[in-house]
Amino acid sequence: MDAATRAALARLDTGFPQVGMVFAACLAEARAALSPEGVEAYLDAARALGKLGRGVEPLLAFLEVWPSVAKAAGEAALEPVMDFVRQLQKSPNGPAIAPFLRTLAAVAQRLQSAEQLQRYLDIARMLMERTTGSIHGVHTTYRSPGLPHFFAQAPGLLAQLDLAGLRNWVTYGVRHEASHPERQKDYFSLQSADARAVLLRERHGTLLVDVERKLDLYLRALWRDADLLIPYSTAFDTLRAPMPYVDALGIRLPDVQDTAQGVSGLDRYRLKLAHMVGHRRWSMPQIADNWSPFQRLAVECFEDSRIDTLLLRAYPGLRRLMLALHPKPAEDACDPTTTSCLRHRLTLLSRAVLDPGHGYRNADLVEFAARFHAQMAQGPSSTQDMATLALAYVAQTRRQSDQYAQVHFADTVVDWRDDNRHLWRFIEQGDEEDSFDTPQHSPPQQPQRLPPRHYPEWDQASQSYRPDWVSVYEALHPAGQAAVIDRLLHKHAVLARRLEKMLDLLKPQDRVRVRYQEDGSELDLDIALRALIDLKTGATPDPRITMSHRSDGRDIAVSLLLDLSASLNDKVAGGEQTILELSQEAVSLLAWAVDRLGDPLAIAGFQSNTRHEVRYLHVKGFSEPWGDAVKARLAAMQAAYSTRMGAAMRHAARTLATRRNAKKLLLILTDGEPADVDVQDDRLLIDDARQAVKELEHDGIFTHCISLDRRADAYVADIFGRRYTVIDNIQRLPEKLPELFLTLTR
Repeated sequence: MDAATRAALARLDTGFPQVGMVFAACLAEARAALSPEGVEAYLDAARALGKLGRGVEPLLAFLEVWPSVAKAAGEAALEPVMDFVRQLQKSPNGPAIAPFLRTLAAVAQRLQSAEQLQRYLDIARMLMERTTGSIHGVHTTYRSPGLPHFFAQAPGLLAQLDLAGLRNWVTYGVRHEASHPERQKDYFSLQSADARAVLLRERHGTLLVDVERKLDLYLRALWRDADLLIPYSTAFDTLRAPMPYVDALGIRLPDVQDTAQGVSGLDRYRLKLAHMVGHRRWSMPQIADNWSPFQRLAVECFEDSRIDTLLLRAYPGLRRLMLALHPKPAEDACDPTTTSCLRHRLTLLSRAVLDPGHGYRNADLVEFAARFHAQMAQGPSSTQDMATLALAYVAQTRRQSDQYAQVHFADTVVDWRDDNRHLWRFIEQGDEEDSFDTPQHSPPQQPQRLPPRHYPEWDQASQSYRPDWVSVYEALHPAGQAAVIDRLLHKHAVLARRLEKMLDLLKPQDRVRVRYQEDGSELDLDIALRALIDLKTGATPDPRITMSHRSDGRDIAVSLLLDLSASLNDKVAGGEQTILELSQEAVSLLAWAVDRLGDPLAIAGFQSNTRHEVRYLHVKGFSEPWGDAVKARLAAMQAAYSTRMGAAMRHAARTLATRRNAKKLLLILTDGEPADVDVQDDRLLIDDARQAVKELEHDGIFTHCISLDRRADAYVADIFGRRYTVIDNIQRLPEKLPELFLTLTR
């Protein structure tokens, strides 16, 4: 250590021996990166950090990271950084200084300006101020539980979000978890479901949850295949990004896809699915135990190219997407004297097979591309044919450098291809292999329900939504025996005749002629003939010889939502029937009445088993006639689980909102308050249902609740205001429900 370095170390006035071990290297880096004034400020800041009383960690972190921070954000950033450190020191959050400084270089390299770094500091300050609190009745304060975790995650967060998204993510955590220290730790360390959901929502690109249903229809319509689409996160593994794959549970896809090379995120998803479906249809697993890694890699390359070729034969338009997304590495991009180039050579070959205008000159590459096309010209070929061709390629192109530890990875990842685990079977299982013992040549059994729709849920305490919090699975209700409903209708024949008289009074005249129009939609023959006679006799004819039509009647669409929670299995007080059986009778009479009236009606039931599974069962669609198919579903209704009402109402409103009718009515028939087994706060789902009613009202949908709960007055008005009816005598439900409907729609 020279005299100048010793003098600089003396300025720090520190007794930590660890500093002396690294100071010379840190000072040399600082002198190379900073101006003379910047070096002086660097030493002054280091001295201040050493005197904080926080140990050696803050000082060591600063000495190591500040030159890199100054390169990215400028030397002027030192003052706001040290101001923030002093704020941390004055608050109970002094232990967070070291985590803050350790990640500061990575954060600055992401932000690349002093202004952006200042915005980052403002976000951290907001988090600190709003989560540092006092203990009631005690003259002390507690530190922010999530702040150190936030600093640790900040580089990864900024790799996925811009600063606006980061602020939204932090704000959500502060609002929802400010009073729960342990949940704060989980949120800001990205361990909680909330944290990951909000992070996903704030990221840019096409989210799988938003296009899942489109992709499911794409699989069914174009490829006659179906499977569950399961997202995996791309936000937490930046060193080795995971690849799509297929396993026993379904097709695994990245949770978000950005537009790349002019190809939209949705098209990237479609291409990945097409490739994996191609493997399921045309690939045969091979025994892998005796294959070298190079041989397996070559077989995968040739087989992937075969699958892509077969896809292009089915849909040639995919070529544009493939050419845009497939890397096109230069032939001389890899140095074989120092690096293993086998991945590079195989990527060149894959590009040459796909792109006739590749322009590559390597003799082996040109030869095997030609042999591949010759093999494919004979027919669809097979995985075994590709394996034979791959072994020949390996034997002809093997190099000593292929064994080098340093591998060339640049421009070798083909965007839409999966990890090919399905191509291999292992006789002797290793720790890292997955076995696919059953060849998957035919599409798997169709799932019984559609992919979920995800809905937010309102949190009254924080006055904000939990994004994509509830998963709603919809399916067609299983069928029973239609004769059961016919017997119920016969049982209430007297009531049906009384209702029929009421219906006759309400039946509309759908179309009324409006005559004497100068610019109507069709010719009025009577008036036209009279005008012609007037013209022939010399009188002035009436020019109003056309007519039009207007609707003179009801224009309303009705959706009936049935609570099918387990409590419907209870017997009615003083009777032998269950609430579910009475509900079946009432709904059957209502459906019969609405059918006679001619109003479009949809019927669905719902039940919930936590927020992860809200079941929405279609009984009757708007365009479906009242007949045996609908009666059979009504007869098979069963009650189970809980009542997550807000999510069900939001889902029912999706279809109802698309109707062109002038009026839209959502009727909810329930026997209890909203509740679910994963919710401890009794008010949470009541508040969410009230918010759902407000959302539907904003969309022009009128809601009305028919409650069978004698205690409903305690909560139903909070949800629906005055739009509810409580039926205390449940045995009169078959009579009351149709009459109530006719009153509401009169």
